[in-house]
Amino acid sequence: MVEMVTSELSHKQVARPAFPKRAVVTAGMPYGNKDLHFGHVGGVFIQADVFARFLRDRIGPENVIFVSGTDCFGSPIVEDHRQKTARGEFAGSLEDFVRANHARQKETLAAFEINPNLFGGSSFGRATEIHRELGAWLLTALYEHGHLQKRTTPQFYDAEQGIFLNGRQVVGRCPIQGCRSERAYADECSLGHQFDPQELLDPISALTGKKPEMRAVVNWYLALPRLRAVLTEWLDRVADSGAWRHFIIQTLRAQFAPPVIHITRDQVAELDAVAGQLPAHVRQEGQANSVQLVFERLADREIATGILGQHGLRYRTGETLVPFRLTGNLAWGLPAPELEDLADLTFWVWPESLWAPISFTATYLEQQAGPEQSRRSGRAEDWRDWWCAKDAMVYQFIGEDNVFFYGLPQMGIFLGTQGAQPVADPPEGQLQPTHLIANRHLLFLGKKASSSGAVKPPMARDLLDHYTADQLRAHFFSLGLGLRGMSFQPKPFNPTADARAADPVLKEGNLLSNAFNRAVRSCFYTVQKFHDGRVPVGTISPEVVAASEAAILDYEQAMFRHEFHQAVPIIGDTIREINQLWSRSKPYDDQCDPAVRRQALIDAFHMVRVAAVLMHPIAPAGTELIRRYLRVGEDFWSWARIFEPLYAFMPDPATHRLEFLAPRVDFFEKHPSQVPEAA
Repeated sequence: MVEMVTSELSHKQVARPAFPKRAVVTAGMPYGNKDLHFGHVGGVFIQADVFARFLRDRIGPENVIFVSGTDCFGSPIVEDHRQKTARGEFAGSLEDFVRANHARQKETLAAFEINPNLFGGSSFGRATEIHRELGAWLLTALYEHGHLQKRTTPQFYDAEQGIFLNGRQVVGRCPIQGCRSERAYADECSLGHQFDPQELLDPISALTGKKPEMRAVVNWYLALPRLRAVLTEWLDRVADSGAWRHFIIQTLRAQFAPPVIHITRDQVAELDAVAGQLPAHVRQEGQANSVQLVFERLADREIATGILGQHGLRYRTGETLVPFRLTGNLAWGLPAPELEDLADLTFWVWPESLWAPISFTATYLEQQAGPEQSRRSGRAEDWRDWWCAKDAMVYQFIGEDNVFFYGLPQMGIFLGTQGAQPVADPPEGQLQPTHLIANRHLLFLGKKASSSGAVKPPMARDLLDHYTADQLRAHFFSLGLGLRGMSFQPKPFNPTADARAADPVLKEGNLLSNAFNRAVRSCFYTVQKFHDGRVPVGTISPEVVAASEAAILDYEQAMFRHEFHQAVPIIGDTIREINQLWSRSKPYDDQCDPAVRRQALIDAFHMVRVAAVLMHPIAPAGTELIRRYLRVGEDFWSWARIFEPLYAFMPDPATHRLEFLAPRVDFFEKHPSQVPEAA
C-alpha cells in the first residue's frame, strides 16, 4: 500500500500521495504480425506514455524506465506469415516478417509522440540473448523450488499434413460456460479464457478445414493450484489497498472458484445414468437452464470430463485455477532449457511475454552503461534495482483481456522464484508484485473491433491523416477506459455521422488548439506590445495561487489513482480561467490601466505555467514549444519545483526576454484537414 505524506504549501498542511523512488512503466506487447491499429495506441500505449512522462516530471527522468516491444514469437505470427507468403503478399523468413512489422510499429509510436526508453523485440538483438538467459533462470528456479509439474496432454495433429498444429491453426468455440467469444483457438479464446485442448468445441484445422486428431505431448506447467493460498493472500492484500481497479480484482477472483462442470438440463437423465462413476461432487442448480457439478479437486473434474465425454454428454467447464503451460513444441519460439528428459522445447508465447519487460529493462540498462562495461561490472543484473526493490514500482498498462495473464500466472512465476514456500509480501531482493492498470475495451463506432472480426479497426497511422498527435493523445487519455468500455467515434471514419455535428474526437483537441492557444498567445502578444517581451515580476494574486495549487494537487491525485479521465478537465479549468481573466481585464487594450494590465500578466503567466506543466505529459509537442518560447530550461517541468512561479526559472527575471512570437503562431496546431481553407 502506498502511504500518504504531507508537505507545507501556502502555510497549509496538504496530504499528497507518495510516489516510488524508481518506476518501470510497461505497455502490452503487440504481436509481430502487423502494424498497430487504433486500439493498440488509443487503448494502452498513449495512457502508458502519458503516465511515464508524468512520472519523469514527478520523480525525475533518471528514475523512470518505459519499456515495451514487439511480441515476436507465437502461433498467430507463424500462421499470418504462412498465409501472407502463400498469397504472395510477403517474401522472406519469419525473422524478416517480424522485423518488418517491428519497424512499422516503432515508426507508428514515434508518430504519436510515444517515447519508450526501449521498444525492443523478443526475437532479435541483444534483448533476445538476455530474454533467453532470463527464461532459463526462471524455469530452472521454478523447477528447483518444486513449482513445476510435467503434464502429458493431447495436442491437435493434422494427419493429412502430418504435423502438430500450433494454437492459431485450430479454431473452434470456447468451452467456458457463459463465454461470449466468437472465436476460440487450441487452448484459449479471443477473450483470454484458458482451457485444455480437448475441451475446445468443434475444432477445425486451419490448414485443411478438417477435424484434427489428438496426440499426446509432454510439457512443463506452472503448478498454480499449489500456490492457491499465497495467491489468495496476495490478492486480498491488493484488494484491501484499493489501489487496483475493481474489475481487475473481480476478474482474478473468478479464477479461485471450485472446479465446476456445466451440463444442460435436457441431459439430466443421461447424467443420472453415469453419476455413480464420477468422482465425489455436489450437484446444484446452474444458470441458463443447466445444472452444475462442483468438485473439490481439479484432478477430479478432469476425470469426470473424460467419463462424460466417453458417454457422449455435452458439457462446459467453469473458470478455476489450473496449471499454466510454460513450454510447447512450436519451433518458432524462445528456446527453453533442458530439464530432466524434456529437450528441444520452446517457451509458450504467453509466459515468455510476461518477463519480456524485465529483459527489455535489463537491455536498456546495459545500453546505458555499454555492453562491455555491463558484463564486467554486473550491470546486466541492475534490473533487480527496478523489479526487486521495495522502493520501486512497476506499472503495467494492459487491456482487460490480458488481466488473467498479468495477474495470476505472472505473480505465480514471481512467487515461485522465492523458494519452496513463497510469501505474499516478497522480501527485498525478490521479484515484487507489479501494479496492473487495465483498460476496458476501446470500441470502434460502438462495436468491439478486432482485426480478425467483422468490424475492422482503422490502423493507427490512418488517424494521423485527419488529426494531430496531440489531439488524439488528449482524446484517448480522457476517455475513461478505466471505468467502462468506451466508443471511439471519429467523424471522418463514421459513414453515419451528421455532417453538421461536431467531431467527438476534437472535444479535447479544441481545448488545446482553441482555448490554450488563445490564452498563451494573448500573454505573449501583450508583453511584446507593452513590456518589451519581458514578463512583469510581482506578487501573484492569492486567489490565483490558491486555484493553481488546487489544480496541481487534484491533478496529482488523479494521476496517482489512475483516474485519467479527470486530468484534462482539471487543466481545462485553469485554461478557461486565463481567458476569463483576459475578458475581464482586457490588458491588450490601450485604455487598460497599466497596473491592472501588469497584475493580469503576472497572474496569467502563472496559470500558463501551471497549465503547461500539467499538460506536458499529454501534449508534449505543443507544451515543449511553449517552454522554448518562454526561454526556460528543462527544470521547468520538474515537480520538485511545481509551486514556484515562472520568474524562478529565469536567470535574471528583470532582463529576461521571451522569444518573439510572430502573429498567428500556433502552439497546438490543427490538422490541415480541419482548417477551412484547406478542407
